[in-house]
Amino acid sequence: MQYRRLGKSGLQLSALSFGAWVTFGQQVGRSLARDLLALAHDRGVNFFDNAEVYNHGVAETLMGDVLADLRFPRDSYCVSSKVFFGARNNPLPTQRGLSRKHVIEACHQALQRLRVEHLDLYFCHRPDPDTPIEETVAAMDTLVRQGKVLYWGTSEWSAEEIREAHKVARENHMYAPTMEQPEYNLLHRQRVEVEYASLYSDFGMGTTIWSPLASGLLTGKYNDGVPSDARLGQPGYEWLRRALLEQGGERIAKVRRLQPIAEELGATQAQLAIAWCLANPHVSTVMLGASRLEQLEHNLDALELLPKLDKAVLAKIEQAVA
Repeated sequence: MQYRRLGKSGLQLSALSFGAWVTFGQQVGRSLARDLLALAHDRGVNFFDNAEVYNHGVAETLMGDVLADLRFPRDSYCVSSKVFFGARNNPLPTQRGLSRKHVIEACHQALQRLRVEHLDLYFCHRPDPDTPIEETVAAMDTLVRQGKVLYWGTSEWSAEEIREAHKVARENHMYAPTMEQPEYNLLHRQRVEVEYASLYSDFGMGTTIWSPLASGLLTGKYNDGVPSDARLGQPGYEWLRRALLEQGGERIAKVRRLQPIAEELGATQAQLAIAWCLANPHVSTVMLGASRLEQLEHNLDALELLPKLDKAVLAKIEQAVA
């Protein structure tokens, strides 16, 4: 495993990390979750990502139970939560958003579900147009000073909103966001590569990127339709299926053009897509999801492909997805 600093902070995260979105509490039960986390930890993964909204809190409860079962030394791993959407169906106004009330109460609830005394990383899962950024920054600052959160960040905020958060923190001597959690993959690049470009140098922001496989599209398994056991075939994810597949054949055509490049390198398309994300020096960690042990093992092996991505190979990839 390789380890990378989370932006300019001193925290070093494994280049590949493990997330609970979609799978935990749905495709993955307690026994399999325990095996997945044990495998990841054995392979050097030290960051496990979660959120209040994932399966309405069940994903965090499951992860907390499994971490307690496995008894990893607490200083050997980092765990996160994210706040905004709430952990309930049809939440009340005080049960969602980024108000001081919800940010702090959601943190306490996540600590209970995850069975830890502090969150290593805590993200504002989306920007909240109904709450002043000053209020959210102050709430996060309170949690950091109380020792309940070690690093706080944002997820899918605009560069302008992140700059505003830094400005508020600087002017009021508060803790500023350390990291952003954006979607990033070969088919979704604009925000990380262009919009955020100045944030890395100006503030030393780190990134914990999600969906390196574009929800499985970059594995090639959707080239001929949607398998019934795939994520896009799961009930409740019709919106994701529409977003990824109902845009004509352009995306699928790009994915097919990546296949010979992966084969030439002796890798799969999934491993190529993950390694490509790691080639970006502004990526602190690539978050993987898995519903099978073999799938996680296979994707963790993508790290071995990274040294092969020289300028010539990266140029071929660029041409394929242009």
